Amino acid sequence: MQRLLKPDSQIIITTHHKPDADALGSSLGLFHFLKNKGYTNVTVISPTDFANFLHWMPSSETVIDYEAKTEHCKALVAAADFAFCLDFNWLKRINEMGQEVRNGKCQTILVDHHLDPENFDDYRLWDTSACSTAELIYRIIMDWGGKEAITKDIAECLYAGILTDTGNFRHDTTNATTHRIVADLLEAGAKSSYVQAQLYDNYSLDRQRFIGYCLAHKLEILPGLPVALFTITREELHKYKIITGDTEGLVNYGLSIKGIKLAALIVDRTKKIKMSFRGTGKFPCNEFAGRYFKGGGHFSAAGGESDDSLNNVVNQFKTHIKEYETYLV
Repeated sequence: MQRLLKPDSQIIITTHHKPDADALGSSLGLFHFLKNKGYTNVTVISPTDFANFLHWMPSSETVIDYEAKTEHCKALVAAADFAFCLDFNWLKRINEMGQEVRNGKCQTILVDHHLDPENFDDYRLWDTSACSTAELIYRIIMDWGGKEAITKDIAECLYAGILTDTGNFRHDTTNATTHRIVADLLEAGAKSSYVQAQLYDNYSLDRQRFIGYCLAHKLEILPGLPVALFTITREELHKYKIITGDTEGLVNYGLSIKGIKLAALIVDRTKKIKMSFRGTGKFPCNEFAGRYFKGGGHFSAAGGESDDSLNNVVNQFKTHIKEYETYLV
């Protein structure tokens, strides 16, 4: 990769809309590494805003929101020589910005661990066995600069990505290599207690009350199936002043119930209905999301969307899930 980039290269780094800790952490980790290597023209562009509990990440204030500064971002994309595309592999995942990247003169470098890439990229580091995109950025840094290139800022950004995308090291993608990488990040200065506090102890009172309300009133177990479902209306989002990131992790409460094999969250986001699926065992979340809800992701964690009404989407989910009953035993 270092053979591609020149000191005066115009570089943008982007990731999927509503970025999570892996998306933003890997983007900022790469940003800091390239800056430290002497590349001065590096900009991180997010297709949308991102959760308040990610604003602690070093240099997060420099990330440009495409929706908020569309014309400026269009100009940056048009001028770019290289676009690093992190933690997504279909250009639709960066919304309107995807067409700008597709039509631009920049060479695209994909760094991702999701299944079934679109093949829009010129170069790629793609590995579905990686626990996170942050792991892949760690590999790039190690190949290019070695351990000494990992600063405290880089370490904390990458640690946040690995921590969250492994579900606090609970997912099947967690292995010995994962922990060896984390050990290197801790040795480089990442403070585990600090990162975890920023990610998990930084919610608003409204968000905590919203979670309690959902557990008390919105959690449904489907009759005869080990499936938990949360259905959230736009009115409920407004009532609890829900902002970007506040529904993060809600679906996992369903999966934490004994005997549950699949948890689903269906939310009316006004413009679209958004869905999250989390499974255990042999349930193929990515296949289910792609087949019925224009989505995808990982085998055990995926998402989807629909332009239909909330009630219709919920009914569709309840109908289609019965077709996958053999995967839920």
